Amino acid sequence: MPTPRPLLPVLLAGALALPSPAAAADDTGIETARTARQVAPGVRLESYDRLESDRWLRVDELVVDTGGTGGTSGVRAEYLGGDGPETVAEAAARHRAGPGRRVVGAVNGDFFDVRGSGAPLGPGLRDGRLLHSATPGTAPAPAVGFGPDGTGRVLRLGLAGSVTLPGGTVRPLAGFNAARPPAKGFAAYTADWPGAALPDPGGPAVELRDGRVAAAPVRGPAGRGRPAPGATLLVARGAAAAAELAALRPGDAVAVAARPVTSAGPVPRAAVGGREALVVAGVPQDHDGEPNNTAAPRTAVGFSRDGRQVRLVAVDGRQRDSGGLTLTGLGRLMRRLGAYEALNLDGGGSTTLLAGLSGATALAPENTPSDGTPRPVPNGLVLTAPAGSGQLAGYRVEPLGGVGPDVTRVLRGLTRTLTATGHDAALGPAPGAPSWSAAGGGRVDSAGVFHALRPGSATAYARRAGVEGALPLDVLGPPARLRPTRDRIGLAERGESAGFGLVGYDAQGAAANVEPRDVTLRFDRSRWNVTGDGRGGFTVSARTARATGMLRATVNATGATAELALGVGLEALPVAGLEDAARWTGPGTATAPGRSGRGLALSVPPPAPLPGSAATAASAEAAAVPPRPVPLPELARSVSLWVAGDGSGARPGVRLADATGAALTLRGPAADWTGWRRVALPLPPLPERPLTLTGLSVSGARGRLVLDTVAAETPPTGPAPVYRTRPDPIVADAAGVRVRPWRFAVGPAGPVPARTPDADFVLTGVVDRPAFTHRGVRFLPLDTGRATLDGGGVDRMRTLRAALAAAAREPDTGALAVVRRHAPRSVDRKEAALLTRYLGEFRRTTGKRAAVITVGAPRFTAGRSEGVLEVSARRGGRTLFGADAFAAGDWLSVRPG
Repeated sequence: MPTPRPLLPVLLAGALALPSPAAAADDTGIETARTARQVAPGVRLESYDRLESDRWLRVDELVVDTGGTGGTSGVRAEYLGGDGPETVAEAAARHRAGPGRRVVGAVNGDFFDVRGSGAPLGPGLRDGRLLHSATPGTAPAPAVGFGPDGTGRVLRLGLAGSVTLPGGTVRPLAGFNAARPPAKGFAAYTADWPGAALPDPGGPAVELRDGRVAAAPVRGPAGRGRPAPGATLLVARGAAAAAELAALRPGDAVAVAARPVTSAGPVPRAAVGGREALVVAGVPQDHDGEPNNTAAPRTAVGFSRDGRQVRLVAVDGRQRDSGGLTLTGLGRLMRRLGAYEALNLDGGGSTTLLAGLSGATALAPENTPSDGTPRPVPNGLVLTAPAGSGQLAGYRVEPLGGVGPDVTRVLRGLTRTLTATGHDAALGPAPGAPSWSAAGGGRVDSAGVFHALRPGSATAYARRAGVEGALPLDVLGPPARLRPTRDRIGLAERGESAGFGLVGYDAQGAAANVEPRDVTLRFDRSRWNVTGDGRGGFTVSARTARATGMLRATVNATGATAELALGVGLEALPVAGLEDAARWTGPGTATAPGRSGRGLALSVPPPAPLPGSAATAASAEAAAVPPRPVPLPELARSVSLWVAGDGSGARPGVRLADATGAALTLRGPAADWTGWRRVALPLPPLPERPLTLTGLSVSGARGRLVLDTVAAETPPTGPAPVYRTRPDPIVADAAGVRVRPWRFAVGPAGPVPARTPDADFVLTGVVDRPAFTHRGVRFLPLDTGRATLDGGGVDRMRTLRAALAAAAREPDTGALAVVRRHAPRSVDRKEAALLTRYLGEFRRTTGKRAAVITVGAPRFTAGRSEGVLEVSARRGGRTLFGADAFAAGDWLSVRPG
């Protein structure tokens, strides 16, 4: 799984408003980060983060310039997989690119029979040969196809097939390696079957070899694996076809023919099926009101008008960092990216995009699967390119792994492990170990370890025989603080492992990953194993079945320390005993005798008839809401509850909300039992913790279930360590504030004079005044009344970016101070991090100062992050600031009120 993408905003005057391919005039969002790298000649990876009015988005796309007829890139898109469900990475590793070619990228492909055979539902072609037809029927189905010159198009691909029986009788072939057999007629299955076990056709089957019946007909091949090479399994459905097949005898001549046909144009060399048209003739399609038009992870393929530019796009979804797109939104995105036509491929947990790294032999994952791990899928698209000469032309120099902030940063006195991978002119692998050197604030030893010596810029070089690669590095100050990336680690059982990293901060709050070699760890070695993970972090595993403990890390160079709580073994922690069941409200809710004491009864009503129809609607749901949301332990692995079943098949459910407010429902098994039974529901890994219990439900069938004693199975780690930091140097007494050239104050809401004896002006708890500049400081009030994902984040970031651009241009402005009202539920963590990154980049690129002042906070705090001063003024108090926008050191002094 890829590490989180760093934010790379561009902040200087004019650059903030520059349009990009993903930010056209009709777009409502803001691009907040963009990275790009060349994968191979003719292939590049574009990755970017966006803040929309109602969600964050993360998009990765492989942009392929095929060159078309006479082109020189030599890039081809080919059918991937076909040997049964496997991950895209597994299929790409086994793909035969052919002599002189290599694999450079891949995405998942078609929708598939996920609960049945596992085979694709659409058509597929490899080297112009039909691998499988669409399901159901022989009508042309949507697909993306690629010609011999690499150009692509959206098309419809069908089956032209026949079965020639003894005596010359010819019948149409209704399905060829199709995921689901046709309702009537003949279907054939060969060694190209792309699924797992063959489906049950509900009729007889016969095996053919060398054009003849190998054995008498048998009942259908349910659960059977794919036929052997050279064999064809002919199956029949419907009375007529079944009778003709049953009449066959061993040795009878039977010929099966199958070929692809298109609705228009030539048959492509390679094709993968899809479903919904996203862009048609340059017009994005509106799918409002149609099935599947919900926000979800998405995979799509788009083409330029001439088909020479191909875009393979993956949009992450169902995550805090990326909410996904509807089909309508995906179509608009594809059009903004330049697609003249585009098709939707399988999304959800299937969405996967891999790209090559220069000099590497394996592909790297670029997106984050919504299931937490890559999903096995039956097919996909793979990009292959000429392999190159293998002669060393350069090095890709990278920091090794990294689990914290930007790993091109190093704290003074610490180290960063570097790797150098040789590549040829086509970015393919090339052998040759380099020698190392560095310029600037550090040195690199012969093992490729950079040693940070002085704050400032540095560059590490890998060289060999006139060929080199370089990596810019930033050397920060020495580590003043150390923090783990996780406060607690809870393991379910002995042998299980989990990872963590260490992040160091210099005196300005600038952060960098701290590698294992730079720290000393102290922990109970009889209970735990802690080792470096080879990627700049650590792995913890338990040596005993049940234990708690503490790990202490100390930076060797400065003595900065951090602690991490450890625990192993699950214990059931009570969440809701339901003794207060009378206070739970909702349809079908009542109290009832519980397993021990009082319980909660939920009764599902019968389905209601649809108006004006004899049909009935889907079964209703009974749901109960607690008097107040109930927090779950942060490390909980599963939620359990006792269920008194009535044999009805109704399903209990637990309703949760994650830290962002997103809803999640865990469904239990159908209650086909009677009496009490404990039901455990595993918690998925991706929802943002902590989770909150927001309700219980019963659905799926008419019935009455009694629920009791909700618990959470949780490792017993004990409390997280409490960190105490020294007061920041900007905190001063009255004299320290008065020494500044001028002062301002932050006070409680209400009428206040514009000027007081000790302050030029007072900022109140109501941040509603426009931006203004006073004595070299531009003050920017930001309205935090609306939540990030309710449009507030987009508005705030647009306002901030405009103010940063203005402050950068103004020679008489030496500092920018963002003023906001304390509203912890309005600004999410990603927006808060983006604000800090924007201000930090402004500070680094302009040399000017920046601060964030929060009005009406529960308590006073003062510190800094990325060199940006951060002060929270206590609600009801009066905080006095002394300012000098052009001072040599800190430009603010603060006296708490």
